[in-house]
Amino acid sequence: MAEFTFHHGGVSVPSLDAAVDWYGRVLGFEVEKRFYIEAAKSHTAMVRKGPLRFELFEVEGAAPLPEDRRHPPADLRTHGNKHVAFRVDDLDAFLAEMEDKQVDVAFVVREAFGKGCFLRDCAGNLIEFVEEPGD
Repeated sequence: MAEFTFHHGGVSVPSLDAAVDWYGRVLGFEVEKRFYIEAAKSHTAMVRKGPLRFELFEVEGAAPLPEDRRHPPADLRTHGNKHVAFRVDDLDAFLAEMEDKQVDVAFVVREAFGKGCFLRDCAGNLIEFVEEPGD
């Protein structure tokens, strides 16, 4: 089987500048490069934090994110990509930091199988953060 590793996740946003600011201010990502994708009519930025990358797309004439895609349980009722997830060492400390930054926390899970949370970025896109059991 061919070998591969994860490269990046991607989200469409209404304002590239606002998204670059949000991903930088809230999660510590820095702009790796900016470019224009003619075929998609997209002003685009690749942001990076260590080995993690997000590709942010501001597409001319794009529709806003539907309301049901902004809530994790409702989002699962529609086929397609759902979110990316990142690991955190301490969910409670992470949530406290997000509260200090006034981030929109969409959903918190504390179950026997694990715990985590979903944030909404500045465009409403869901991003999951999980604390592995036994961490």
